[in-house]
Amino acid sequence: MRFGMFFELQLPRPWRPDSEQELVSNALEWAELGEAAGIEYAWAQEHHFLEEYSHSTAPEVFLAAVSQRTKRMRLGHGITLMPPAYNHPARVAERISMLDLVSGGRVEWGTGESSSRLELEGFRVNYIEKRAMWAEGVREAARMMTAEPYPGHQGEYFSMPPRNVVPKPVQRPHPPLWVACTNRDTLKLAARLGMGALTFSFMDAGEARFWVREYYDTFKRECQPIGQAVNPNIAMLAGVMVNEDGDLARARGVEGQQFFKWALAHYYRFGAHVPGRTNLWEEFKRSEPEPMAGLGAVGSPEEAAEHFRGLEEAGVDQLILLQQGGRYEHEHICESLDLLGRRVLPEFAERHVERERAKQADLAPYIDKAMDKVTPIEDVPPPVVESYPRLWERDGVTVQQVGTQRALDAASLWRLHIGGAGSEERPAHG
Repeated sequence: MRFGMFFELQLPRPWRPDSEQELVSNALEWAELGEAAGIEYAWAQEHHFLEEYSHSTAPEVFLAAVSQRTKRMRLGHGITLMPPAYNHPARVAERISMLDLVSGGRVEWGTGESSSRLELEGFRVNYIEKRAMWAEGVREAARMMTAEPYPGHQGEYFSMPPRNVVPKPVQRPHPPLWVACTNRDTLKLAARLGMGALTFSFMDAGEARFWVREYYDTFKRECQPIGQAVNPNIAMLAGVMVNEDGDLARARGVEGQQFFKWALAHYYRFGAHVPGRTNLWEEFKRSEPEPMAGLGAVGSPEEAAEHFRGLEEAGVDQLILLQQGGRYEHEHICESLDLLGRRVLPEFAERHVERERAKQADLAPYIDKAMDKVTPIEDVPPPVVESYPRLWERDGVTVQQVGTQRALDAASLWRLHIGGAGSEERPAHG
């Protein structure tokens, strides 16, 4: 079983002017410590407007910084919001490819559709249609990374003429595809589409075993890839805070994990939020948090290892560690990561190679069958695209006249909208 770490970037109030900068700086240090501990993946979320719960709004920027502080760690979008109102598919393809180049081919391309009302309405994304938007965006962005040129698309939620989308990623045809899964229906959808399942769920071994079996049974029977490659993997979440003294670890860690779950429910289930005014931490402290699963790794190294072994035996491919939640102290996180690396993770690395070899042998015929179903990208001769001056010349206007007209247009706009009517001031022109 492999291990990842989860960068939700939680920041409960009150905030200082430098709180966000300090949080991001600390998170980059956690990534370095995580790699040293043997953690192989860094997963960064894309969320918008979810104050205190997640200040991770631009994962491609954060992960680019992580790529320069690490050497081997895989860089996971956990996830990229794919409805075009959030991110145009061409911009997704460009950013994922550039991050893959910057990191030397270490990107994991996680995707999702979003669910919170604050985010959806902020970007005018229709809740009813968001899954169809996600599917169209994922399929076409994957094609953009692969085709030279991309043949264009006339779709329901976005359209685009033929273009060669550059740069191309290091990993061909594109980095491994994942999708966020919040329930069994989306888990089976991930399997049907040949995508890794990012469940982001806290589970015990018994429940995890059921989810894993359902995912792989569905993949083997029904896979019809949405991308140009398949990525049969299932990842789950585990809260973590490790100390030699298990009771001290729980005193440091349980509340932060409870805040993570409570704040998630605030934005996605029961909360009423006033932007810039609601204080989640105060409301959480007044609440009575429910008991939660998945906290077996909040304790001693022995307790964490036992919890991890159960999930490994259940067939989980990757365990993503929530190393920061609520008001975790930076020093405590650093100590926990160091202890994980020395006392917990090495035994899992020793077993992983043989387990992965057996998994690939089992899945090989099903992967071949799925790849036979990949829809080939249409090879259409791209049209000639005339430059701006050529369009004017076609109408009998010379290139020199175009330059003059541009200057006149700029000066008119300056007088009307900036300098005021009748102003003689002029903007500088290059």
